[in-house]
Amino acid sequence: MALDGIFLNSILLQLRSTILNGKIEKITQPESDEIILYIKATGKSQRLLISANANYPKVHLTSLQKQNPLQAPMFCMILRKYLNNAHLLSIDQIDFDRILVFRFTAMDELGFDSVYKLIVEIMGRHSNITLVRERDNVVMDSIKHLTPDINRYRTLLPGVKYTFPPASLKLNPSEFAFNDFINAISKLEKPYKENVYGKLFNGMSSTLSKELFLLTEKMLLSEDFEGIFSTLTNYFLNLSHYNNCLIYYDNNLPLDFYCYDLKLYEHLNKKLYSSPSQLVEDFYLEKDSEERLNNRTADLQKLVNTNIQRCERKLNLLMDSLEKCKDKDLYRLYGELLTSNIYDIEPGIKEYEALNYYDENTSFISIPLDVNKSPSQNIQSFYHKYNKLKKTEEMNKLQIEEAKNELEYLNSVLHNIKSSTCHEDIIEIKSELMEGGYLKFKKSKQNKNKKSSPLHFMSTQGIDIYVGKNNVQNEFLTLKFAHNKDLWLHVKDMPGSHVIVKASSVDDSTLREAAELAAYYSKGKESSKVAVDYTEIKNVKKIPGGKPGMVNYQNFKTLYVTPQIPKGVTKK
Repeated sequence: MALDGIFLNSILLQLRSTILNGKIEKITQPESDEIILYIKATGKSQRLLISANANYPKVHLTSLQKQNPLQAPMFCMILRKYLNNAHLLSIDQIDFDRILVFRFTAMDELGFDSVYKLIVEIMGRHSNITLVRERDNVVMDSIKHLTPDINRYRTLLPGVKYTFPPASLKLNPSEFAFNDFINAISKLEKPYKENVYGKLFNGMSSTLSKELFLLTEKMLLSEDFEGIFSTLTNYFLNLSHYNNCLIYYDNNLPLDFYCYDLKLYEHLNKKLYSSPSQLVEDFYLEKDSEERLNNRTADLQKLVNTNIQRCERKLNLLMDSLEKCKDKDLYRLYGELLTSNIYDIEPGIKEYEALNYYDENTSFISIPLDVNKSPSQNIQSFYHKYNKLKKTEEMNKLQIEEAKNELEYLNSVLHNIKSSTCHEDIIEIKSELMEGGYLKFKKSKQNKNKKSSPLHFMSTQGIDIYVGKNNVQNEFLTLKFAHNKDLWLHVKDMPGSHVIVKASSVDDSTLREAAELAAYYSKGKESSKVAVDYTEIKNVKKIPGGKPGMVNYQNFKTLYVTPQIPKGVTKK
């Protein structure tokens, strides 16, 4: 569920009780469409996150620490110029719509107090954050610029007058009269559908509209508008009594959230929150991080996919060529049979019937001849074709093996990119691709960033388990970090992490826990049962000349497990 006006109102009440009259201590912009205001109020520092992301726009208090770019974006610099040390005067919502207005007072460059409005529009792909000087309603800057070419109704550029988005003609759920309700609902098409209330009221999501539709369905059928009006007004009277709720699928994955415990989801598992900000943060944390990482790695994924397609085309061509090489033995047979019968062959004939003494049934075989060549030249031609195809076959087999290894490596890189959890992971994969010649080497400040470390877990028996997050880490763990007697695990026949158990002897529970981790950090994560091979490190060898993390192993056993982070296993 996107943040609708009613949920935004619950956040508004929380913000008023925690940061109102607070002072801005710091401003950062960790993402191109996201800012964080550090506000100290009543002796406590709070972080206010405001995001204009097209898919997950939001505003809430956050406890997350986010890495900031080395150079602050222009919008962040403008905010720092006008809002540093500013005091928060008020927070208002426009007509229960998805627009919040934060009013700050701060001293301007001439030493006079000025009031600035930070206007937050939570409207999907049209979401925006704009700083406006109150005395003349002039835009100081916005996180997304709107030119007349983009939006004819209004322009959002520094120096222009700020214009609010077009006002909604819908009813305000906190205050609406019976006559206004009758007038509005009479304009809607019958029979009324689940989205009827979303069309009537400001700030109402389709989920809440469906909830209210189920509550008033019989009255809608009988057009008992007085009953509907009474039901709705009583419902909206409790707008301030929020009951923040996170709803889960049966598999315990988040499905939806809202500021009320909706009967619509009464058959599903739920978790109640006292803080709407914490509810939003928990719900969007994984989704937002995944989307941002996907955006950051889109070019890398495209590069790797292009090389995967190249390898697949190369393999198809090599396999077709190898298929043609099967004729080589026939050409050698022709040459040998013609050699043994060379004095019986008349020059200029198109074919020769020879007794195939290699055949148990001693049958005759018809050999096609070039009439423009002598018997000796025909024999040499067949031996030449045989030798050529033999060499081609040998080279094709080598190239097929190399192409398969490269394809396996590229698929593992693609898996690692999609499994990245932080900026450092992406930088390491970029460096790996540069070293492999897939990506042009560039000197940048990013290369100076600290390297990420392999994942470190502690089994229920207190044994260390390490999991590589990319091929470079996999190679380090397997070839440099682990000892000969340590246990090595990897999923069978698919990309995945190298898992090392730092112990010379491993009990069954630790072995299963390590196998479950190996399955979880692999391409088979979504499967129900995954085959995991395990053996001692001494049985694992790097493929000669192979890419990072590419190994061969022997003397292994296989365990079938469900991919998961095992209960009782702790992350260090």
